[in-house]
Amino acid sequence: MENTLLKKNNSSLISRVLKSKEIYFLILPGVIWYVIFAYVPMYGLSLAFKTYKANLGIFGSPWVGFENFTYVFRDPAFLESVWRTLWINLGRILFQFPFPILLALLLNEIRMNRYKKAIQTVYTFPHFLSWIIVSSVLINSLDMQGFVNGVIQLLGGDPVNFLGNTQIFRPLLYITDNWKSAGWTMIIYLAAITGIDTEQYESAQLDGATRFQIMRYITLPGIQSTIVVMLILTVGNLMNAGFDQIFNISNAATAKAGEILDIYIYRITFQSAADFSFSSTVSLFRSVINFALLLFADRVCKWMGAEGLFPSMKKKARS
Repeated sequence: MENTLLKKNNSSLISRVLKSKEIYFLILPGVIWYVIFAYVPMYGLSLAFKTYKANLGIFGSPWVGFENFTYVFRDPAFLESVWRTLWINLGRILFQFPFPILLALLLNEIRMNRYKKAIQTVYTFPHFLSWIIVSSVLINSLDMQGFVNGVIQLLGGDPVNFLGNTQIFRPLLYITDNWKSAGWTMIIYLAAITGIDTEQYESAQLDGATRFQIMRYITLPGIQSTIVVMLILTVGNLMNAGFDQIFNISNAATAKAGEILDIYIYRITFQSAADFSFSSTVSLFRSVINFALLLFADRVCKWMGAEGLFPSMKKKARS
């Protein structure tokens, strides 16, 4: 009986795949890319439990169990980088996450399509610039001999060491990242706004609602599910604080304030005697914490009544 049921299920699955073969051919390149570049390299995580020997390779290196983890948690620099990464990313959630939402809401209120498209292009363009270009512009503008300090001196003030001040370093991260990525993220929210039923706007206008009331009671609730998903993904990425940005903007004066977990991994791997087992241990720890934070954020959003990333088992059972 069980064999016949399995055969029926397999035949129905094969028939469904053959029926939608064009769709499967479309997603095949993406699946192959993820298998080659995302799943196959996972065997390298075994280095976290080994002492890597270059002459023996990954599989031939001796197994040491959790010994690397004990060394990692004894390193004060590791613990400092973990807390610094969390604090920087909590600031990103507070000061960066709402900005693309606000930008999308304001841009949606513009009625002139040409002007709207022009502004959207201006805000989206910085996303395509690399952090090397952005950091070079920033250095030339905020350096002691840069444009901003030149204006300050012309006005009779003293030059300010913007790039060497650890107190300014973190706000500088938030401002530059907002400038570079907010316009790109805004596209997601604009796409969600276009999915809202236009009849809701028409009925609200007939009832005499102001544009602010329409934005508050129709547009914002209409993109709530998108905001929740983006928030969950952001929380699930808390241990990644933007290596490219900090690596290019920081200098010797702000190195301590900018040593996040990614910079710590880079330093112990490339700027000293290379210890790939140690750096793999730190990377595995970061990935596990990110996954735990993702599940935690999803559970909290469901507890607050919002839809999460993962469907609950109760809903599956009902369906």
